[in-house]
Amino acid sequence: QVQLVESGGGLVQAGGSLRLSCAASGRTLSRYALGWFRQAPGKEREFVAAISWTGGSTYYVDSVKGRFTISRDNAKNTVYLQMNSLKPEDTAVYYCAAETRGWGSRNQREYDYWGQGTQVTVSS
Repeated sequence: QVQLVESGGGLVQAGGSLRLSCAASGRTLSRYALGWFRQAPGKEREFVAAISWTGGSTYYVDSVKGRFTISRDNAKNTVYLQMNSLKPEDTAVYYCAAETRGWGSRNQREYDYWGQGTQVTVSS
C-alpha cells in the first residue's frame, strides 16, 4: 500500500505562487508515475499534470501550461507542483495520485493511490 499526503496549499493573491508537495510512505514511488488533479467547488475532478516514473516525460492540461511545473525527487519519495502566476480559476482542492504503469496518464481512472487533498484558494 502507498499512502500519499499533500501539503503546501493555502490562500494566495492572484499572480502569486505556491508549491505543493506530496510525500509518500509505505512503498517507494520510484517506479510509479505521479499526477496532480484538482476539484473546484461544483465541478468534477480534473487532470492538472503528470510525470513519468523516470521524470523524463511530463504532461499538463492546457490551462496551466507555462505556469505550473511538476517534478519529482525519488530519493525523498516526493512529487511537487510549482504553481506560478496563479489565477482565481485555479482555486480547488488539489490531489496527488500514483499509478503503477509508470508512464503517466491524464485519466484519473488509471491511478491506483490518492492523497486526501490540499486546498488552494486564489483571491482576485
